[in-house]
Amino acid sequence: MITDRPTKFPEINKILDLLLTSVSQVLGNQLVGMYLYGSLSTGDFDLETSDIDFLVVTTSTLPDKTIADLETMHHRIWNSGLKWAAKLEGSYIPRRDIRKHNPRSGACPTVNEGRFYLDKRGSDWIIQRHVIREQGVILAGPDPKTLIDPVDPRDLRSAVKGVLNEWWFPMLEDPTWLREHGSEYHAFAIMTMCRALYTLDNGTIVSKLVAARWVQGKLGEDWSKVIDQAILAQKPGSGNFHLYANALQLIRITKELATS
Repeated sequence: MITDRPTKFPEINKILDLLLTSVSQVLGNQLVGMYLYGSLSTGDFDLETSDIDFLVVTTSTLPDKTIADLETMHHRIWNSGLKWAAKLEGSYIPRRDIRKHNPRSGACPTVNEGRFYLDKRGSDWIIQRHVIREQGVILAGPDPKTLIDPVDPRDLRSAVKGVLNEWWFPMLEDPTWLREHGSEYHAFAIMTMCRALYTLDNGTIVSKLVAARWVQGKLGEDWSKVIDQAILAQKPGSGNFHLYANALQLIRITKELATS
């Protein structure tokens, strides 16, 4: 059980308490630590739109029986009726694979959008490791700095370029995914480009909102207005902003700056 309240949101603390208690029961002495990252650690958390990102570090690769028990446990949490149960998104990663990023490491138990599955860590985990190490909230276990080596700014920039090349830049040739989604996703693309631009320039990770304010100062008044709209558009019921063309244009600008 969590003795100190890890967040300022009582309902979120309730689901985190259930998660930690349940994980501890399943893993026993295989549990090294549990940490929050993402918006709950960077200060960007929004009660209407944010997810609860968590990492569980284990002593070693988990056996099939334990993985099956974790899946059953997560289904039990999803069926608990707790408001935030469906917002849990996390991974179970062995201690040896969290210290340094190894693209050849095996697939890990993963929870995302109400699904439990095995998944490999992509280049985005260079970024997530940095956030957990520098800003992670400890739910159980040692300081994450004792588990994760410092991430070099060059590696962060390389990881951001990897994510951009793997997912975002291909949309300039085939924008079907972006076109078929609404203004909330277009806003997400704009905010993601802001964070990418900040990291490429500064070699570190900040919250999307901090990065967005920084980009507003860099790109001028017209983009400042667009980014203000993107910030508003991420909130449900905020209105229908027409940001599709802006999202594509900012992806294009980011590509030009990333490859210059």
